[in-house]
Amino acid sequence: MAVEYTEDNIRTLDWSEHIRMRPGMYIGKLGDGSSPDDGIYILIKEIVDNSIDEFVMGNGKTIDITIKGNEVKIRDYGRGIPLGKVIDCVSKINTGGKYDSKAFKKSVGLNGVGTKAVNALSAYFKVESVRDGQIKVAEFSRGDLKEDHSIEETAARKGTRTTFIPDDTVFPTFTYKQEHVDRMLWNYCYLNRGLVINFNGERYESENGLMDLLDRNIDEEPLYPIIHLEGEDIEVAITHTQGYGEDYYSFVNGQFTPQGGTHQVAFRESLARVIKDFYGKGFELQDVRSSIHAAVSVKVMEPIFESQTKTKLGSQDIGPDGPSMRSFINDFLSKELDNFLHKHPAVAELLLRKILQSERERKDMAGIKKLARERAKKASLHNKKLRDCRVHHNDKHARSIESSIFICEGDSASGSITKIRDVNTQAVFSLKGKPLNTYGLSKKIVYENEEFNLLQAALNIEDGIENLRYNNVIIATDADVDGMHIRLLLITFFLQFFPEIVKQGHMYVLQTPLFRVRNKKETIYCYSEEERRQAMDKLGKNPEITRFKGLGEISPDEFKHFIGKDIRLDPVVIGQDAALKELLSFYMGKNTPTRQEFIIDNLKVEKDTPDQLAA
Repeated sequence: MAVEYTEDNIRTLDWSEHIRMRPGMYIGKLGDGSSPDDGIYILIKEIVDNSIDEFVMGNGKTIDITIKGNEVKIRDYGRGIPLGKVIDCVSKINTGGKYDSKAFKKSVGLNGVGTKAVNALSAYFKVESVRDGQIKVAEFSRGDLKEDHSIEETAARKGTRTTFIPDDTVFPTFTYKQEHVDRMLWNYCYLNRGLVINFNGERYESENGLMDLLDRNIDEEPLYPIIHLEGEDIEVAITHTQGYGEDYYSFVNGQFTPQGGTHQVAFRESLARVIKDFYGKGFELQDVRSSIHAAVSVKVMEPIFESQTKTKLGSQDIGPDGPSMRSFINDFLSKELDNFLHKHPAVAELLLRKILQSERERKDMAGIKKLARERAKKASLHNKKLRDCRVHHNDKHARSIESSIFICEGDSASGSITKIRDVNTQAVFSLKGKPLNTYGLSKKIVYENEEFNLLQAALNIEDGIENLRYNNVIIATDADVDGMHIRLLLITFFLQFFPEIVKQGHMYVLQTPLFRVRNKKETIYCYSEEERRQAMDKLGKNPEITRFKGLGEISPDEFKHFIGKDIRLDPVVIGQDAALKELLSFYMGKNTPTRQEFIIDNLKVEKDTPDQLAA
């Protein structure tokens, strides 16, 4: 039967209806607060970005932020929104000051949407603007104006205060996590020296910009003092350690771009080329970049991002009339980094030693790598360790589709997931027995150990994680002692040899239920003792209770509830103040009684309570 297509099928959505119907277009994924790119953090970022723009233009050096439960308050001391336009600026799309390039030449946000998205997606939203001894206040709910207060006299300092509570119909269950807010605010401070952010009683401030960023984030002792270079519209910081992999932090107009983009690609290429040319030797670029830690910040006129959440830069040039991104960064490094190395021969000598060491290690590993690749290729033809999916993270045409790989222990668990998974986007890798404890071992073991060699090949990360085949690397182990041990061994492997996978937010632990509580009418899956008690109270007299001892006991029909749209994932997050070397040494080093006791008492996953941030 044909469906009629008439005027009745045509709808014009109100501005807030469109945002609420398609929130992902404006704030990316919704999430529950467990990942740093979940929507509730984007809401904070959109408001803070406006305050940062004021600071950059010389208006207000302090931003006050409080989070109590689910309520967020952000107060700056900039110029304040013009009082007659307060309502328009927070509730009319394509209204704002950022279209005037003279006022906001190198702003973070350019399309006038961010604050409106926060308004539309908040159960309660209040804006207060103070200018010239007067205050204007307006209150909204889900984008609808509820209270339009008259302009009044005030003795308050100029600026803008925004208060909002995310809408629980859009974000059903969420919690603000301290570590994610913490990292976001520190990044603002690194990029804006002189800025002070007060968050829940703590003071955030950076004197040395990107040098402070590397100093706080590097887990090992740098092989040479951090190289810190600044120019007009660019700042970089560079060093090496004895670890593995490459570690980059990139920013555009004060905006952290965790997915990189054209500026990070240009920086990575130019940095290795300039260092290679300085020594006048035919080094392989991978030897120059091995174990590097670097940060780059650029300022761009009218930046083009690949999404509203601004996590990846797409601009090819630094401005409408400016040079290309590649030539701009290359010219800066060719002059400033080359000059620095000539003026600091001791640093140049230490850097040369590191490059030569990486070169020797690579050549020593060449034969082992060749044999390992042959083994991996042969194994992929004859075993079923990897049940692959059809869409991959490194497929350029499918970048907008997220793919996942579940790393399981044993055939029973992997078999259940394999039968019920989405074959387009979910792959399964089956481990055989407990993995090797790789703590303190060299990367040679990655190729000599069959399990790790095959896992590396499945992920396609031998030459770096830019070719990683899956957005989400998910550890799916039992919630018992053995499962916890396997989880630790796997995390140790990745932190030791591929730390970027963890640092860039690709690694997760799958939550699966501990109990099934049911009666004839309803089944409830419970992830904790508290949830089990609540389910028993809800279902009444003598419900049937099943304790899942392992993933293999969960049938495929049941597994579909746990790896579908309601999947629960805990990101593996290394705190900013955590020293990775000491952390791994404690968990995976010598088996001391203190270590055993600590792991038994503390190795469990718990959700933060909503009020933790307010404490």
